[in-house]
Amino acid sequence: MASNESRDAAPAVTDEVMTDYSRTEQGEPEGPPKTDEEYAQSTLTLRAIVSSKEAGVIIGKAGKNVADLRDETGVKAGVSKVVQGVHDRVLTVTGPLQGTAKAYAIVAKGLLEGAPQLGMGGVASNNGTHPVRLLISHNQMGTIIGRQGLKIKYIQDASGVRMVAQKEMLPQSTERIVEVQGTPEGIEKAVWEIGKCLIDDWQRGTGTVLYNPAVRASVGGGPPNNSLGSGASTGGYGGRSYNRTGNGADFSDQTGGYNRRSNSDATSRGIPLVTEDGEEVQTQNISIPSDMVGCIIGRGGSKISEIRRSSALVFLSQGSS
Repeated sequence: MASNESRDAAPAVTDEVMTDYSRTEQGEPEGPPKTDEEYAQSTLTLRAIVSSKEAGVIIGKAGKNVADLRDETGVKAGVSKVVQGVHDRVLTVTGPLQGTAKAYAIVAKGLLEGAPQLGMGGVASNNGTHPVRLLISHNQMGTIIGRQGLKIKYIQDASGVRMVAQKEMLPQSTERIVEVQGTPEGIEKAVWEIGKCLIDDWQRGTGTVLYNPAVRASVGGGPPNNSLGSGASTGGYGGRSYNRTGNGADFSDQTGGYNRRSNSDATSRGIPLVTEDGEEVQTQNISIPSDMVGCIIGRGGSKISEIRRSSALVFLSQGSS
């Protein structure tokens, strides 16, 4: 059952998505899909967190890549607008499950091929695999993990991907990150299986408080300490859409760098640098208590490596105390 916070928070939606949502409220669905064909045509909205560099690869010059993706898969897809001083952007894909799974495979392939050119903010390729950080409602995590972890193990075995579910919810939201690492083909299979779970368990997804990257602007920006990205997903069936998302910004094709420094007073700011792509890079010095440094570094340096890989260069210096 969703928490009081989840029920009370109503994310902004576009007129189109609100219309779809209203239609679902007019009657109970006939029942969950039973066949692969029924699942394939069931409507799903699935979001993922990407860096600004990755967003540029997904969108392409003059929006060509995302337009091709829409034409090839029949989905609606877009990336949220840049928030100054924040590295996160949200990719939103809405459409039949079959098209949604295919769309994420195309995204993964594009990011994999573009990784060498991504530079700072990109994720280097690793044996032909690339991570996709899906945003999943906390209330729907149980159906993906399954009893004693059997469902997530099945998804990994069936698709050949590696999945890691973050324990913490993203700031001011009830969403968690599920990182899916694999080949584009493996990611397509994994998204297919994840989508089936979300469609079957769509009721628990209602009332989800969606993660908005803009919340990081109020605290100085930057990626989460545990990972980068977030996404929300909802399912429907019988030709109906059970969308609880659809902020108009999700369907923007605009790209952009960081043209100004963050307005936050939470951190001290250094002189902005400019990358070879003309993007302004912010340098921020943040004081961290000595007993918290281990949390930032992580076991074997895994946490700080994730932060560097996903968004920015991070340097730790010895403090005076």
